[in-house]
Amino acid sequence: MDTQRLILLLVFSFSLIMLWEAWQKQEHPVAASAPSAVAARSVTSAADAVPTPASTATTAATSGDTAATVPDTAAAAKDVSRTQFARQTIKTDLFLAEISAQGGDLVRLELPGHHATNDRNKRFVLLDDGEAHIYQAQSGLIAADVAGLPSHKTVYEFAPGRFELENGQDALVVRLLAPEVDGIRTSKLYTFHRNSYLIDITYEIENGSGQPLKPTAYFHTLRDGQPEDASAVGAFGVSVFTGPAVYTEEEKYQKVSFEDIAKGKAKYMQQADNGWIAMVQHYFVSAWLPQANVPREFYLEKLDNDLYRAGLKMPLAEIAPGSTGQLTVPFYAGPQEQVKLAKIAKGLDLVVDYGWLTVIAAPLFWVLALCHKLVGNWGWAIIILTVLIKLVFYPLSATSYKSMAKMKKVAPMLTRLKETYGDDRARLNQEMMDLYKREKINPLSGCLPILIQIPVFIALYWVLLGSVEMRYAPFVGYIQDLSAKDPYFILPIIMGVTMLLQTRLNPPPPDPIQAKVIMFMPIAFTGMFLFFPSGLVLYWIVNNVLSIAQQWQINRMIEGDKKPA
Repeated sequence: MDTQRLILLLVFSFSLIMLWEAWQKQEHPVAASAPSAVAARSVTSAADAVPTPASTATTAATSGDTAATVPDTAAAAKDVSRTQFARQTIKTDLFLAEISAQGGDLVRLELPGHHATNDRNKRFVLLDDGEAHIYQAQSGLIAADVAGLPSHKTVYEFAPGRFELENGQDALVVRLLAPEVDGIRTSKLYTFHRNSYLIDITYEIENGSGQPLKPTAYFHTLRDGQPEDASAVGAFGVSVFTGPAVYTEEEKYQKVSFEDIAKGKAKYMQQADNGWIAMVQHYFVSAWLPQANVPREFYLEKLDNDLYRAGLKMPLAEIAPGSTGQLTVPFYAGPQEQVKLAKIAKGLDLVVDYGWLTVIAAPLFWVLALCHKLVGNWGWAIIILTVLIKLVFYPLSATSYKSMAKMKKVAPMLTRLKETYGDDRARLNQEMMDLYKREKINPLSGCLPILIQIPVFIALYWVLLGSVEMRYAPFVGYIQDLSAKDPYFILPIIMGVTMLLQTRLNPPPPDPIQAKVIMFMPIAFTGMFLFFPSGLVLYWIVNNVLSIAQQWQINRMIEGDKKPA
């Protein structure tokens, strides 16, 4: 009996400490140093630097050609804000985008279908030009033997056309024209698709220079090193990942932290003929997704003002004089909807961060999504999932509750033994073991359901924390976001009451100190659950109610000397 209580006490105490640490990190995150307002609005000369084409760098070095990269921004224009360049607003069914004339960069991207993190009356902003973050999609061309190809510093002109996706229109093409360089005319095209978060970015190059042209295209995202918001802090000392990720067939999914990039310790696959590179944050992702079987080089760099860029370089096929070359790279910018991401590119669904319990969390989400298809509400889906989990572990729970019921029945005998042999610890333990054998009781079996529930509980926390499908998902009444805490704390209070009832159904420990600690646990956990996602609290309530019903039925049968079914 004492051993069983000790194990339960240790398990609950460990959970309490971990939950308290998670609450502290979620409610009181350490303030990170962010770029100043001026720095956030400016992209310095370091950020303006253009990557060197890997395929031509060696040739340039040996031939004495120093034009392997586009010259840096002039000193006078070093800190000019990008907002001073012309912009064009693009409206589609899923995007409200802004494209800058400088570089033809995608500098702002609102998602009308998703609410802002801290204000559901505003739209979520993924790409940003300094309002809260620096986060942009940039691209350009470079060549070792030709200077002046359009880069992300070149000032484009917008070709005449429409900039809003009309009803009945499946795609919208926005064309930008670069200044002609030595007879080379370049167009940059954005193709937005209806009902898709994929944007095709295409370069069309007309070679009128009279010489063969072999350029390299680069595509990267520029981002500061700050997490999107405090909700990216996860439970149990682990945070939802924010930073670049590289995927290749050889090395699979590789996350790279901003810290490792800054220290020069970043480890990732740099050369491949397949794969993609992404910038991952809580609930959302942007990714460059070039077609397979084309050589590419991935690069990750630390710039000034806490800025980082993650991208890839791809050589174009040689363009003969008088010919036109073209390269298209899709750019995904949107929510981490796992089923859709898996269909877009191999391994792209891995950007959903379930922490160290992915092996449990991923199947849980699969079942949860299946339940959602049946009922159409994520709250009811959580209830169904809880019932299914309870059914799976029913035999184990029944064995445990039988043991607990028998323990409650022999509690008076244990009290008499303690009164009789209280001064002889060895004799007391021996008599207790003999009593357990006669009554066929395993005092440790009551710990198994708790030990099994803890990893499931934590995994479900990660599902609620990391799945964008749960973001602002309503249940009933005032609960309009299952991923957020209950604003009126009603669910945590109900959970505390059910936990107290469940404790009353179990036999009281013979040690008065243990008894007080066990009775204090419902109060402590209620206090912690006040700040946890309402979907997680809903799961715990349903689990407690089912456990109470099962324990009550078994207690009734044991007390009536009947065997439970």
